Amino acid sequence: MTQSGVTVWFTGLSGAGKTTVSRAVADRLREDNYPIEILDGDIVRQNLTKGLGFSKEDRDENIRRIGFVAHLLTRNGVIVLVSAISPYRDIRQEVKQRIGNFIEVYVNAPLEVCEERDVKGLYKRARAGEIKNFTGIDDPYEAPTNPEVECRTDLESPEDSVEKVLQKLREGNYIR
Repeated sequence: MTQSGVTVWFTGLSGAGKTTVSRAVADRLREDNYPIEILDGDIVRQNLTKGLGFSKEDRDENIRRIGFVAHLLTRNGVIVLVSAISPYRDIRQEVKQRIGNFIEVYVNAPLEVCEERDVKGLYKRARAGEIKNFTGIDDPYEAPTNPEVECRTDLESPEDSVEKVLQKLREGNYIR
């Protein structure tokens, strides 16, 4: 039996817990020897999308490039875990349609909680005007209207969030 690839797209505000949840999902999938790849927004911006800014056009191009790589991996049987703010619904929908096997995971935490978790000090800098077009402060975040999974990281444990994602993967017959 051939492994079906799928892209699991974790979207949410900075500090919501996208990377934490996606890495924990990756650990669980690795334990069962599933072929996985992680595309983390911060790392991708240092390499694949280096030089892009934070205008809507640049953010959309960032997501298109991540989506292109995710599509290539997905069609070759890899479970791709994308962790990217991806603030705009229309571009997430465009990428979802291109990839096909796609699970949108909304990692949801209120802005106040994200600001409290702000280990990099980005919200503080954005509020001080040092960072422009920061999602959730002076640039919008368009929450998914109908995500396949919603992880409320302010209300549930990381383990609960991971189990929700794994359950959705089981339901789609991507894992056993």
